Amino acid sequence: MPIKQFKPTSPGRRNASGQTFEEVTSKRPERSLVESLKKRGSGRNNQGRITVRHRGGGSRRLYRVIDWRRDKAGVPAKVVSVEYDPNRTARIALLQYADGEKRYILAPNGLTVGAAVMSGPGAEVRVGNALPLGNMPTGTQVHNIELTAGKGGQMVRSAGAAAQLMAKEGEYALLRLPSGEMRRVRIECTATVGQVGNLEHSLIKLGKAGRTRHRGRRPEVRGAVMNPRDHPHGGGEGRAPVGMPGPKTPWGKPALGYRTRNNKRTDGLIVRRRGK
Repeated sequence: MPIKQFKPTSPGRRNASGQTFEEVTSKRPERSLVESLKKRGSGRNNQGRITVRHRGGGSRRLYRVIDWRRDKAGVPAKVVSVEYDPNRTARIALLQYADGEKRYILAPNGLTVGAAVMSGPGAEVRVGNALPLGNMPTGTQVHNIELTAGKGGQMVRSAGAAAQLMAKEGEYALLRLPSGEMRRVRIECTATVGQVGNLEHSLIKLGKAGRTRHRGRRPEVRGAVMNPRDHPHGGGEGRAPVGMPGPKTPWGKPALGYRTRNNKRTDGLIVRRRGK
């Protein structure tokens, strides 16, 4: 999917780029797979206080129900259309199964209208098919990976992402994730073969603040221009450096390199942490 450059008809258009949507074949979603998406209060809790900053506004959207589980094993399906989804960076593909049921899945790179896909242990290792990690050869690129068998895919779901199956050791498969992390996942967990489509998504330049506001993101303010009571970087006469060992978050925690992971239950499954 190529990126299109806009004509510089205004300062905001001059630096903006967008998508051509060449791979999208249907403009309207399947009505039976659409739900209303309620706004969640602009990052505020039940007392009306901001608990997540810089959220609010944004365009209205309808939610497309995605089949993360891919649990319709052994039933062949055909790709009816490839569609845009405003709720995620990837495109989605509408499948129609042999029994007439329709479901949405993430559209992998290379999946086209008319292609046949299947899920289950007996499925071929082919782009768009979903099967247990234990049934795939090493070296296979996968996405939409389960962490618990039957729960549905939780990892590697954004545009252009793919994990690689590095090895199979007993009850576990070793995966190299897009972040560089090496992690063990049980071999009975299901994953979809291939790389998530819309590879050029990261190359898009929004060009103006308004396109960020359409996504529901409100402006951020630098800590250095705040008062000392509002941010550790604030205060001082004129422009001042951070003035402390390392930059801090608004709540005084280190902002760079500070580990926040606290899940001892699955620490042993991470073989190599992500990082530089």
